Amino acid sequence: MSAILSADDLNDFISPGVACIKPIETLPVQKPEDDANAYEVTTEDKVAASIPPPPAQISLTDCLACSGCVTSAEAVLVSLQSHTEVLNTLDAHPSIHAPWLSHNGLNGTTNGDTYTSNGVGNGSNGIHTAPEGKLFVASVSPQTRASLAATFAVSESQAGNMISQLLSGPMGLKTGGAHGSSFTWVIDTNVVRDACLVSAADEVLSALSPSTSPPLLSSNGGAIDTPPKKPILTSACPGWICYAEKTHPYVLPHLSRLKSPQALAGTLLKSVLSRRYNIPASQIWHLAIMPCFDKKLEASRSELTSAAWAPSSPASPPIRDVDCVITARELLHLASTCAISFAALPRTPLPPSTRTAFPDGRLDAFLFPRARGRGAQDPVAGSSGGYLHHILRTAQAQHPGSTLRAERGRNADVVEYTLTQPGGGGGAVVLRMARYYGFRNIQNLVRRLKPAKASRMPGAARGVMRRPGGAGPEAKEYAYVEVMACPGGCTNGGGQVRAGEVEEVRGEAGVGGEESGKKVGPVEQKEWLGRVDEAYFSAGSDEGEDGDGDTDMGGADDGLDVVDGVSRAYVHGILQHWAELTGVSVRDLVYTSYREVESDVGKKKSDVERVATLASSMGGGW
Repeated sequence: MSAILSADDLNDFISPGVACIKPIETLPVQKPEDDANAYEVTTEDKVAASIPPPPAQISLTDCLACSGCVTSAEAVLVSLQSHTEVLNTLDAHPSIHAPWLSHNGLNGTTNGDTYTSNGVGNGSNGIHTAPEGKLFVASVSPQTRASLAATFAVSESQAGNMISQLLSGPMGLKTGGAHGSSFTWVIDTNVVRDACLVSAADEVLSALSPSTSPPLLSSNGGAIDTPPKKPILTSACPGWICYAEKTHPYVLPHLSRLKSPQALAGTLLKSVLSRRYNIPASQIWHLAIMPCFDKKLEASRSELTSAAWAPSSPASPPIRDVDCVITARELLHLASTCAISFAALPRTPLPPSTRTAFPDGRLDAFLFPRARGRGAQDPVAGSSGGYLHHILRTAQAQHPGSTLRAERGRNADVVEYTLTQPGGGGGAVVLRMARYYGFRNIQNLVRRLKPAKASRMPGAARGVMRRPGGAGPEAKEYAYVEVMACPGGCTNGGGQVRAGEVEEVRGEAGVGGEESGKKVGPVEQKEWLGRVDEAYFSAGSDEGEDGDGDTDMGGADDGLDVVDGVSRAYVHGILQHWAELTGVSVRDLVYTSYREVESDVGKKKSDVERVATLASSMGGGW
């Protein structure tokens, strides 16, 4: 849905004067009184020319406070969250790792040591001082690995190894820069996604339980402490969330309160590392490598900061859980800027002896299992994490003998699923769910969710409540809808390598490509997306190349309720352990909230209101 975030290619750019309603205003600036003649007569044009206006800057935070741009928000020129910002941060701060973290054993424990960032420590009392710098951590999505795997004709696991080699290996980023900084940990968001899948199934089945009271229809319908309303809509896609908050606030009560894997990984890394090492969250810098630019907007949300899991003071504002987001294409720009050939990086994993253990043994086993993945992904689950598929499988496990039927909608991006229990008349319907990908289909979905208005005409029938899948009181209702902004799912994100860029990318890397000379059109792009999907769905099937093929379930046995390869009891135990480790409830760690973003278009403000707003935004007053 998005073009590459570059000043050279703003295909989706809309002039701020037309679409951007964020007011670019400044307080009146007085002319310096030095050498000024109080009796000089001049013109307004001369005064305006003598005082150049300050340059206008629009940040991602401004975009989130605005309801003008929706799908074009990523096209706004911003200075943060790019490969340049990654390099600038690495150059500005030395990475803090060994020998400061060498006190940890291979089991990932701190052996009772306490780490401080401002105290004086010594080895005799077990207190160690954290040096100046930042602790760099990164998380990588499977869709990004699939895009790079298709680009360089390697397996998904090999692409993941190449990313790790770039961020942490001896041939990667540490070979240059002012401090030779690199990333201490590079985690796979697939392991965090398992926690999201289990939590999503718990949320949906709990909300559908007859004992669950319906949520109150208030202005705060997206609050964290209110259960979502049926049909529950996926909240992992920030493009869809931005669209809902700004244009269709009536769907907020339906949104899942669950954080995305990117957000959950950021919360996990910063909350645990800051607690275990007793360092401020601002000293931990988290980079996420994702398939779409809208993830940059998600990282800028005020709800996804340390304010949710750590008390903040006026002197220390909340710190974002994810500091920077770059895409697959930007990762390649990062390598080329550093004169590193991504294609030449080793395709093997880093030696286990070089990896610093995570400062908790149980979480170390969870984040770094002996083998990535749990076998090849089921294509039926889709390319966006498999939320709907896992919820259906969980419900099917709770209804032995039930059958699942899929039916395509008006196009390939709309699929309806029905879980039925054997019985007369075709069986009793247990659950109905659906998948809606792409804004063309999302618009149809939200239109059916819009509450009907009763006609005011005398004798007219009352309005009919609209529901997805049809209208009328007899219409079928979905229990859950997996909503994604990009047609085809997350493997088709705007930050992925496109078919027309493959030749250029391979040329920069010094490797040939069979796409050379081919005309790139919709058909070729569809074929290319099929290759990316193939790499995504085959993830985990090639573990024999790099590992022993055994998946570490943290000591789980076959008696646990394993659904689609994920042990629910094991994940619940990890989440509870995380909550006990940080002293924060599971709800505050795993879930978030949403709010309506109101538009200022058409609303006139007096000069007094305008100046008061500007003064308060600048920290001033009357």
